[in-house]
Amino acid sequence: MRKHLAPVAAEPTAADLAAIETEWPLIAAELDVLDAEITMLYAEDHGGPSPLDWRRLRRAEARVTRAAADLTAHPTPHRAA
Repeated sequence: MRKHLAPVAAEPTAADLAAIETEWPLIAAELDVLDAEITMLYAEDHGGPSPLDWRRLRRAEARVTRAAADLTAHPTPHRAA
């Protein structure tokens, strides 16, 4: 039996785009952490991560913490679902 699915909008709404823009610093910081983690994984094949790799990861994690704190300190109005 096929269930009826809610229709999906073809494009994001203005509210969706505004929410993404508001959260973009956190998204970018999380992407930096992911990139640093990938670098660490590749470094395992070449003798292990260097102190610079560890520092890069710590700084990226700190950026995530700051971006999350900024986002929570300046909440945006909730969108209607």
